[in-house]
Amino acid sequence: MAVLDADDPRAVAVTAAIRSGDVPALQELLSAHKGLAASWIRREGEAAGTRSLLHIATDWPGHLPAGPEVIGVLVAAGADPGARFVGAHSETPLHWAASNDDVAAIDALVAAGADIEADGAVIGGGTPLADARGFGQWRAARRLLEHGARTTLMDEATLGLLDRVRARVTADPPPDADDLDGAFWGACQGGQLSTARLLLERGAALDRAGYEGLTPLDIAVAVAADDVVTWLRGQGARAGAEL
Repeated sequence: MAVLDADDPRAVAVTAAIRSGDVPALQELLSAHKGLAASWIRREGEAAGTRSLLHIATDWPGHLPAGPEVIGVLVAAGADPGARFVGAHSETPLHWAASNDDVAAIDALVAAGADIEADGAVIGGGTPLADARGFGQWRAARRLLEHGARTTLMDEATLGLLDRVRARVTADPPPDADDLDGAFWGACQGGQLSTARLLLERGAALDRAGYEGLTPLDIAVAVAADDVVTWLRGQGARAGAEL
């Protein structure tokens, strides 16, 4: 595996071609430098880590010009759709596309053979769906479901998959308290009133704090899920500052 520093002229040129969607320039670079498509670029300082060219094609904010075509060209030239970031996490390009709500990139990566169930997300070490759900990227989450992504109770609650949630909470044995509380928090984050009602009826804690110490009421307010906020307040839910 060739690793280029971010200021290497080849790294600078190929990054510019990818980020601008300049497919002819990208193809010319890949032809001129054998093995470039499978190489990695190492960055120091802010956002330090070593990433593949497909990570560059799916990096924030995503939705790059000619993104799917760029991904196709890179894969055809030898880029690995399952490449792992080397650094603070081990996310694949599909994780990054999911985090950016980049549905077109998701489709291109799945078509290229990316593992939809790859672990390593910054959200609990989970799959690309965990990133999409955790960052509130609902279009990406729905597209991953369409591609057959497996779901956890937290995913199902946040996305309002009520039938799946009902099946889990009525199973024997039922989910433990941590999973139930997490799912309730997720339902409030996703603005899923019917799901939140069901989970509270099943014993979820009304005020248990989740991500960054936010209570279910806090996160519902933050995402402007007004019907959930009204219902939570009617149940006596409290914000973190009130606890």
